[in-house]
Amino acid sequence: MIYCVIPEALADELLEKMTAYYADDENVTVMVDRRKDSRRARGATAGGNQRTVRDRRRARIVGDLPDSPGPA
Repeated sequence: MIYCVIPEALADELLEKMTAYYADDENVTVMVDRRKDSRRARGATAGGNQRTVRDRRRARIVGDLPDSPGPA
């Protein structure tokens, strides 16, 4: 399923055009985004404010790399 999401500010201009454009494609649903606030706004209470931001990159290996032999 593919969603074509149109911002509410552009709905008057684009909704009919995009609905007609994708009318023959049953895998596409055209919809208007009517959300007023971001779900991940600072201070949001979802999750009980227990969400922590972590660095997901792997820790670097301590030490130096051995010298590589030059071209043969």
